Formats: sequence, C-alpha cells, structure tokens
Amino acid sequence: MQELTLYVDSRFTSPWALSAFQALTEKKLPFTLHTVDLDKGEQKQVPFRDLGPLGRVPLLVQGGLALAESSAIVEYLEEAFPPPAYAAVLPAGVEQRARARQVMAWLRSDLMALRAERSTEVVFYAPVVTPLTAAGQAAAERLIAIAERLVTGEHLFGQWSIADTELALMLNRLILNGDPVPERLTAWCAAQWQRTSVRQWIAKSST
Repeated sequence: MQELTLYVDSRFTSPWALSAFQALTEKKLPFTLHTVDLDKGEQKQVPFRDLGPLGRVPLLVQGGLALAESSAIVEYLEEAFPPPAYAAVLPAGVEQRARARQVMAWLRSDLMALRAERSTEVVFYAPVVTPLTAAGQAAAERLIAIAERLVTGEHLFGQWSIADTELALMLNRLILNGDPVPERLTAWCAAQWQRTSVRQWIAKSST
C-alpha cells in the first residue's frame, strides 16, 4: 500500500478535516498527518500549493493522487479500503448510503448563517457571547427541526457512519455554545462525541 498523508488545518477546527481524519482512523489505516497554518497563508505557499489544484484542506495524498474535498476523500477511502477488510465509514445499503450522502451534502451547502455565527471555534475552543441574529436563529431552528426527524436511534442509518459525526458537530455549534437544543438531541450528540476517533481529534486541538 502506498503511503497515505493527510493535510489538515493547524488549529484542528475544520469539520471536514475531521471527517477525513476520522475515516482514516476508523479504518485503522496508517497515515502521516501534516498541518497547514491557514492564518499564515501556508495553503497558498510552496510546498502545499503545488500538491493539488484546489489549495484546500483537508488534502489526502497517496502516490500520484492528491484529493481535496472531504466527501470525495471519505468515498475514496471507502472504495479503496472497503469492508469487511476495513471498517465501514458509510452505510452498506444503497438506499442508506444515499441518505447518508444526502445529509453530508446538506451540511456542506446549507445553514450558512449558523456556520458564520457559530464557527467551529465554539466547538473546539471557546463559546461566544453574541446572540444569534434572526438569520442565525432561523438556521438553528431549521437544523434542529431536520435533526429531530433524522435522529431516531443510536445512529442515523442503522450503523455508525461519518454522517453521524458531521450532524453532531453541526448541532454542537449550538450545544457547546450554550444555545438551546432539545435534550434528546443534546444526549445523542454527547454520545457521538465520545467516539474514540473524535476524541483523538479533540486531543490534537487541545495540544
């Protein structure tokens, strides 16, 4: 197997870098982790700039492949290192996998006001005191309403998948900031946050 290298943000606050890190970790794949200081613009400088066309983290490098965009990385790893030889990070069934992809795509493309007003700094570092604007509150209510429909058991799609962590992280933008979230969702997120691969990521953000 060619060596796997994952590039992530140096503060470990990117939710999408967490997804790529978690996929590698859950599959127990050996990989080298490199950090990129986005505040210093290292993503625009050599050598990172020349690794791939997008100049973004997360970036997975394996041989001649340099792959950005977390959803692409997760799907590549699931196809290149499939179950049962490696742990699954996406649901097995075609319909359930499609539903997981739908949730993951939604989390990447919606709730912009909430993402701006409750950045992942509140998840991994410290809460903010600024109340949500009307737009932020509307996004929070939309997130909670959809999450209440999605969360019906221990996992979203019968077995754990990356979609569970991604939804929990979005909800934790509110929960860990002290914003009101229904107790059932709060408890579900707390359980997702105890997963070993998540704890490993959080440990890196605190060092």
